[in-house]
Amino acid sequence: MAKELVKSLKLLIPAGKANPAPPLGPMLGQNGIDIQSFCSEFNEKTRDMGDSVIPVIVHVYKDRSFKMVIKKPTVVSMLKKKANIQKGSSNPSTNKVGKISKQALKEIAEIKLADFNTNNLDSAIKIVEGTAKSLGLEITD
Repeated sequence: MAKELVKSLKLLIPAGKANPAPPLGPMLGQNGIDIQSFCSEFNEKTRDMGDSVIPVIVHVYKDRSFKMVIKKPTVVSMLKKKANIQKGSSNPSTNKVGKISKQALKEIAEIKLADFNTNNLDSAIKIVEGTAKSLGLEITD
């Protein structure tokens, strides 16, 4: 018989750096998840993903067990890494903080295509391009 789903949590956690400290620990604890086993399992699965921020969906079941679905790193973290910037612009329409090529946008779109709500690569590129513009990145050929 299938387990009864109680709750689903959507979290953003740096790869390989989950720990029981706030805000993650209390959030997991109040939903009945064994914090230490979650942290060790997440860190083991994401150890090779560098320092990217990883979206994870945690399904919590009635028997206090859980299942995690680990997605690809966020578009913002991949754009920051490719453009070699620390943070986005406070005013992206006037203050540009870096440049990124269309080829780099295509690479990111190909990586994230499974997580997007489209199967069309051109649409995925436009999604990544919009995110790049909102970060204050200038798109070059």
